[in-house]
Amino acid sequence: MRETVHRHLGKVVAGAAIAVASTAVMVAITLPGAAGADETDAGRAGSQSTQQAGQEAGQGQGQGAAVAPGVVEQAPAEGEKGKGSDPLTDDEIERVEQIAVNRQLFNASENVEGERGPQRLTVGLAEPEADQADTSDEPRRADVTYYDYRDDTLVTKTVDLDAGKVVQTTEQRGVQPPPSRAESIEAASLLIADPLGAGLKADYKDATGKELTSPDQLKLSGGVYRSTPGAQPAALDKCGEHRCVRLFPKVKNGPWIDTRSLVIDLSTRKVAELDR
Repeated sequence: MRETVHRHLGKVVAGAAIAVASTAVMVAITLPGAAGADETDAGRAGSQSTQQAGQEAGQGQGQGAAVAPGVVEQAPAEGEKGKGSDPLTDDEIERVEQIAVNRQLFNASENVEGERGPQRLTVGLAEPEADQADTSDEPRRADVTYYDYRDDTLVTKTVDLDAGKVVQTTEQRGVQPPPSRAESIEAASLLIADPLGAGLKADYKDATGKELTSPDQLKLSGGVYRSTPGAQPAALDKCGEHRCVRLFPKVKNGPWIDTRSLVIDLSTRKVAELDR
């Protein structure tokens, strides 16, 4: 038996929060509380994304399955509709996704697992136009955001549900929203498989007596990491242009494990350790 877990790269942290002290710039991070370490997105759009993710999980579908039907099928019937500023219904979310991802986007983009199709981040009700903010008959419009790992581009599409079409598309580089649940899971998979994940696995075994082999064994939250010149190894110099995250894993019904010194570059699928 090891004398102390502090010998590991990932140190078991007692308590429900981690104080982050680093030269890295953390973007839009709220450190997890004891109630749920896997809730990372904030705001209305994030809530809708989480709701949809839960629906997909209950149906046994993966992240890609929500996008793929839009490539081969026409947009579905409208189904249940909300009114005014009501949150998007499940039917509306499904319809938005199928309208937003056309064949060209699907074939030319790549998700976090390296497969065809963009990585969905959020779906939410769009802000009303300035001249329609006070009207009760404003069209139902939704914003859906995707990350294209093929060229590290954030894509936002605004869909007019009444017209059944995309009315605006924007593409941005260097913009890094908080990671989605699917991205945090993929980051954890890469970390577990990497030699730098040895400390995480050792600490998990200390806490549970079991081997850590899958992200499903952890509660996960994470934040975007941006590089600071001279404050990290060269392998992380493009973080910010690349999609890089740090994870805050928690043993289910157990302690947090400190992996703050490790950064997962999802764009290159590599793990690096911050200089100390």
